[in-house]
Amino acid sequence: MQIGLILRALKFLGDSTLRIALGAALFLTAITAHAAFIHPMDFDNSAAQQQQVINYIQSNVAADYCEGAVDMCQPTTLRMMEKTNLKAFKHLTQATDRKLLDKVISDYCDGGPDSCSYSTINMMYNQNLKVSKTSLSW
Repeated sequence: MQIGLILRALKFLGDSTLRIALGAALFLTAITAHAAFIHPMDFDNSAAQQQQVINYIQSNVAADYCEGAVDMCQPTTLRMMEKTNLKAFKHLTQATDRKLLDKVISDYCDGGPDSCSYSTINMMYNQNLKVSKTSLSW
């Protein structure tokens, strides 16, 4: 029923830019509604979880590059960032320090800056893992 109203509103609007913007917003809303974060160390490699990871990455990248402060919503940029995030996710499935990974996920996904991308999590996990094996010395 709501889709019919939206379609009638789009027909009424003559401006193609506005139509495209509304269509993109509807598409992103649909993706976001089904996108759930999968913890990389809980990933079971099932087809269902693979699709959930892809949905989450697509939703997250679209939010960052199409809806956020960065206005780089071109297919090339989106695909590049999606591939980067998927590669980062695959690396994170091989993480060895659950406690550290959980802390990074908590810091970047559960408050503070909205940087809950697998690429950010992977980068910060690797940096924290590296630094955890060092200490301050003179």
